[in-house]
Amino acid sequence: MPAPITLSFARDIRPMFTSMDVDHMKKSMDLSDRDSVFRNAKAIYESVSSGHMPPASSGEPRWTQEMCARFKDWQEQGGEP
Repeated sequence: MPAPITLSFARDIRPMFTSMDVDHMKKSMDLSDRDSVFRNAKAIYESVSSGHMPPASSGEPRWTQEMCARFKDWQEQGGEP
């Protein structure tokens, strides 16, 4: 069995946040910053996996199951930069 791929914020996670996401959330967290995202990872995961974020009214696409799983894996791996 191959070793699991180590995910990184810069390569795998940051690109999942659109500029609208970053702008919208800047008052509560910085989605362009690894430390901020990792610190808020549980809340982010709950919001995107439940379909609450991004809100339907934003026009932004919801995260797919694969995107949610990638984010959760990154979080569980320790949040590599």
